[in-house]
Amino acid sequence: MNERRIVAITGAAGALGATVARHLRAAGYEVALFDVAGAKARLDALAAELGGVAASGDLGDRATWEAALEATRRAHGAAPTHAVLVAGGWAGGAPLHAAKDDAPYASMMTANVGTTYASLRALLPAMVSARRGAIVVVGSRAAVRPWTSAGAAAYAASKAAVVAMAEAVAAEVLEDGVRVNAILPSTMDTAANRAAMPDADPARWVSLESAADVIAFLLGDASRDVSGAAIPVYGRA
Repeated sequence: MNERRIVAITGAAGALGATVARHLRAAGYEVALFDVAGAKARLDALAAELGGVAASGDLGDRATWEAALEATRRAHGAAPTHAVLVAGGWAGGAPLHAAKDDAPYASMMTANVGTTYASLRALLPAMVSARRGAIVVVGSRAAVRPWTSAGAAAYAASKAAVVAMAEAVAAEVLEDGVRVNAILPSTMDTAANRAAMPDADPARWVSLESAADVIAFLLGDASRDVSGAAIPVYGRA
């Protein structure tokens, strides 16, 4: 008998998160969809479409996670066995020395590092206890090629911290049967990025479906011997 696979997806109402949710649901995963309060309407619609549970709030807050995991247990009868941590943000547009205040730095550390930390803290205990689990963290090419993020140094630093955290945690839980990996996408082909960069060639960017394929591989049994990896997903950007 196949074991049940319940996947928690943060940032599920966004372009990548929703694509990943649909991809994994089609592959047989049960889905638990989490995002910020402002995305509740889109999140609820996606949950209705896919037959999963939805929970919204501050994903850097322990109380939000406690409520989200309780909702998951009520809806699915168990804690998540897998997770994809998409939630995060981007801020930039000016070199560090020209910043008017510290808001971009604070927002990037909260949205990217803080949310990843809280998510791992909430999700890992049940996986370690069950000695089974896989998590994929969405980093960025900027984590390993920070010069490509000139004008957004705080973003690059936050994503580097996210990837370092994933790699360290992967070593901590490897003997407990839990795997943690990261993907490092370059520019993703989303409607928002097309609007922001109308003169760019989106054919060179990473498609949402391609990223979802890589994530599905890293969650699945085919990658059972892969943990602590940071996988480049650059397209031709």
